[in-house]
Amino acid sequence: MIQHLTSLPVLLPMLAAVILLMPPCGKSVPIRRVASVIFSSITLAASLLLLANVKDSGTQVYAIGDWSAPFGIVMVADPLSVLLVSLTSFLGLACALYACAGDDERGAFFHPLLQFLILGVNGAFLTGDMFNLFVFFEVLLIASYALLMHGGDKHNTRAALQYVIMNLVGSAIFLIALGTLYGVLGTLNMADMAHKVTMLQGDDIYLAKIGGLLLLVVFALKGALLPLHLWLPNTYATALPVVAALFAIMTKVGVYSIMRVYTMIFGEHAGELSLMAQGWLWWLAIATILVGAIGVMASQDLRKLTANLVIVSVGTLVAMVAVQTIQASAAAIYYLVHSTLVSAALFLLADLIARQRGKVSDRITAGRPVTQPLLLGGCFLLAAVTVIGMPPLSGFVAKIWLLKATFETEYTMVFWPVYLLASLAVLLAVSKTGSTLFWHHTTTKTPDVAEQNRVHPAQYCALLMLVLASPMMVIFAGPLSEYSLMTAAELHNFANNLSVVLEGGQ
Repeated sequence: MIQHLTSLPVLLPMLAAVILLMPPCGKSVPIRRVASVIFSSITLAASLLLLANVKDSGTQVYAIGDWSAPFGIVMVADPLSVLLVSLTSFLGLACALYACAGDDERGAFFHPLLQFLILGVNGAFLTGDMFNLFVFFEVLLIASYALLMHGGDKHNTRAALQYVIMNLVGSAIFLIALGTLYGVLGTLNMADMAHKVTMLQGDDIYLAKIGGLLLLVVFALKGALLPLHLWLPNTYATALPVVAALFAIMTKVGVYSIMRVYTMIFGEHAGELSLMAQGWLWWLAIATILVGAIGVMASQDLRKLTANLVIVSVGTLVAMVAVQTIQASAAAIYYLVHSTLVSAALFLLADLIARQRGKVSDRITAGRPVTQPLLLGGCFLLAAVTVIGMPPLSGFVAKIWLLKATFETEYTMVFWPVYLLASLAVLLAVSKTGSTLFWHHTTTKTPDVAEQNRVHPAQYCALLMLVLASPMMVIFAGPLSEYSLMTAAELHNFANNLSVVLEGGQ
């Protein structure tokens, strides 16, 4: 069974989605909720088991149908992909729990769609083939289209339409890029592409460059990199908060694709195409950080502020990818996990605060006091300290590592001022938000309404899972840092990546 472990993070959500659509799960809300949480827990357990196996035994290559690369479809479980699969499964379990408080009844098929989304994201992280990356992109996008409309109104419809149109255009560009690269290289297996790119000559080099830059457009759109980020703030702010929390991992699929393609295929070993996207990535990332910080300062509600924080995190991650060093990649990996979890926690907090403030919702203005100030205020304080990057939580560890990774490099004079100014903007905006939401009151809350809007135990569990992740990342900072460095070293180990995939199919 251990040799099939690599496929379980994809197969289990697919099986769960099908079962949740069938009787008795499909007709009974309590049974559907229990089944969804159980399947999400099993997926998380399988992901963690796969992570432990990869940590002990190295990269695992699973050849579907026993057709080895580059001729068959392979799934590659390396340290980076299994870490992100575990992160996705953890976030999926938290969102499944949170939705059990009633959000899953605001529309049809929430839990099956959640499982299909996890299937698409996990598949995108594990696939070793560019065409199947496209396939899993489409799976997660189709699920996300339906989830955006879950319990929605006309504002959701408008944002969802913009999101759908942009992603359909991105999918068309993706296919054109893959067709161009396949025509030049004769393969879409990532390891084989990395091998054949080094042997290109003449006009084939320019065609491959066109295909590679088209992929950059696609991944920039998926990851919300400037100037293709405009869809994200409204989409995330108008979606159901539990859906927005789940979507916190989706931009990371785009960042992961950039990291994988422009380090492995078009990295420093790509001959004439070596580091061809580095200049683009660097300046677009810096601009994305600045625009995201401005968006944070201008946000009028907590959900929009959190959506702009996601944009800042995307810019920071892509900047580290552009640096192209092991230290920068390791810092990016730690920061990716931290930023995903704290963003999801803030989306859920925005929902709980909005429920208890009545008509004023989560807008950053004086309003009715929250019913449970100690609980929500304490969780907000933890999340705020984390996202600002103050000691002693994971945001501070991530910030120091990011600055250290660019110290004494050619990027220091640009990244340090931009990132520190963005951090100051986040500090000011989050501090203002917290003081306004919890200290500026205009009316009092009646006991009857207070009881109706108290945090449900399922919501409480999901919120604690995400908020307490930051202290845990500090407590286990040593092992996590070692794992991040090992993961980054594996990512930059060009020869080993090729040999394991092209010779190691099982």
